[in-house]
Amino acid sequence: MDLETLSALGLFVFVAAITPGPNNLMLMASGTNFGLRRTLPHLIGVLTGFLVMIFLVGIALVQVFELYPNVLLVLKYACLIYLFYLAYKVANAGAPDKAKGTGKPITFLQACLFQWVNPKAWAMGLTAITTFSPDQSFGAVLVVTCAFGLINIPTVLIWTVAGTHIRRLLKKPLQLKMFNYTMAALLILSVLPGIIS
Repeated sequence: MDLETLSALGLFVFVAAITPGPNNLMLMASGTNFGLRRTLPHLIGVLTGFLVMIFLVGIALVQVFELYPNVLLVLKYACLIYLFYLAYKVANAGAPDKAKGTGKPITFLQACLFQWVNPKAWAMGLTAITTFSPDQSFGAVLVVTCAFGLINIPTVLIWTVAGTHIRRLLKKPLQLKMFNYTMAALLILSVLPGIIS
């Protein structure tokens, strides 16, 4: 890849990674409810699951989707079901300072698996691969994957740390409950355009 293409890739990845979407909203909600340390498995799961997905999409899955377009339809339904489950978890997360909160942070494995049913992740991945690695060569796919890895680390940290700062503002249980319900609703709304289209 030449410098101009790398710059365009970096800009695309940054805009895609920093804008609101299911991963960023869930990380902010988790940072608010559980703090940075307890959210780290979720954060690392997002990064790991997404990078594995991007790499596999680039190496082989684009051809699968071309041969079997119904697979994308199945992914939309799987996404919707899993998304409602995650929204439920976000809405019912426990208060940050309660030892016996009703919720638990999303695990590393749950965050990894979510990437496979996250419409924004699919849109970002498929667009990046088809635009910046149209020949799907191993080297080009690796460059796209590394670009996402390098740029996603600070962007997901920003959303998680923002959540930890919001945590300080939510002093009353009702405030936290309203925040959690709002985040759950935003989570669902953030992917509806991708599911409906």
